Amino acid sequence: MVESRHQWKAWLYLSPAIILLLIFTVWPIFNTLRMAFLDGYGNMAAIGGRTFEFGIDNFVKVIDYKDFLLCLKNTAILCVATVPISTILALLIAVALNSIKPLQKTLQTIFFLPYVTNSIAIGMVFAAMFNIVGLRDGGTNAQTWGIINNAIEFFGGEPINWINAGSTYTANIFVMIVYIVWNALPFKILILLGGLQSINKQYYDAAKVDGTRKFRVLTRITVPLLSPMLAYVIITGFIGGFKEYSSIIGIFGDKMSAPGGESLNTMVGFVYDALARDRQGRACAAALILFVIILIVTLINNKFIKKHVHY
Repeated sequence: MVESRHQWKAWLYLSPAIILLLIFTVWPIFNTLRMAFLDGYGNMAAIGGRTFEFGIDNFVKVIDYKDFLLCLKNTAILCVATVPISTILALLIAVALNSIKPLQKTLQTIFFLPYVTNSIAIGMVFAAMFNIVGLRDGGTNAQTWGIINNAIEFFGGEPINWINAGSTYTANIFVMIVYIVWNALPFKILILLGGLQSINKQYYDAAKVDGTRKFRVLTRITVPLLSPMLAYVIITGFIGGFKEYSSIIGIFGDKMSAPGGESLNTMVGFVYDALARDRQGRACAAALILFVIILIVTLINNKFIKKHVHY
C-alpha cells in the first residue's frame, strides 16, 4: 500500500489515464444520456441555436420506427444462434488442441489469426466465397459459383443463391451465422485453452485409472473445471453478439441486405443510420435501449450461470 505522504505521486502517475478516461469515456456517457432525453436533438440544429425540450420523445420515435422490430429481431437471431454454436465448437477445438503436442503452437497461431484480421476484410472474403459471379439467362444460371457452391456441387448438391439478388432471408442469415461463429472462435479458443492448461492433471490421471470414458471425462471433469472460463466467454459472447454490425457491412455492404432482399440491419446499424441523418438524440436513445437489453440479458445469464460455475 502506498504511504499517505506519497499518494500524490500515485495520483500524478495516474492523472494522464484518468484525464483521458474522463474526456473519452465518462463525458461521452453523460452526454449520451443528456442527448437521449432532449426531444429531436440534432447537432446541426443545436449549432443553429435551437433549444430542445426535456422528454422521452426520442425513445418513442425509436420504438415506433417501422424497422425497429426488424433490427431487434436480426440482432436477437444472430446473438442467440451464434453464441451456443461458437462456444461448443471452441470447447471441442480447445480440448483437441490441448491433446495435441506436435505443432500445438503452430495450430494455436493459425486458429488465432482471424482475431487479429480486419472484420471488414474477412467479410469481403466470405462474400466472395458465397457469391455468384457472371449471372446469365435472366439471372437463373451462373457462369461461376463461389467456393461454397462449388463444394456443394462436388458432393452432388444443387448450388444455392446465398447473398445475391433473389436470395432468401434464411440464406442471408445462415451466411451471417457461419461468419460470426467463425470470427468468434479464436478468442474463445484462446480463453478455454488457457483454462485447460491450468487444470490439475491428477483429475485426468484418476479418471484414466478408473477407466472413465472420454465423453464422461469431458462432461464430468473438463466442463465443470472450465465453468468460470465458459461463463466468461458466454457472457462476453452475448454482449458482442448484440453489437454485431461490421460483419454485415463486410458481406452485404452499406445496404445491409441482398439486392431486393429483406434488411439485415441490427441495433448498432440503427444507431449509425440515425447518426448519419443528424438525429443524434434518436441515436442516443437507441444506444440506451440496446444498453438496457444487454444489461438485462447479462444479469439473466449471470444469475443462471452462477448456479453452474465451480471455482
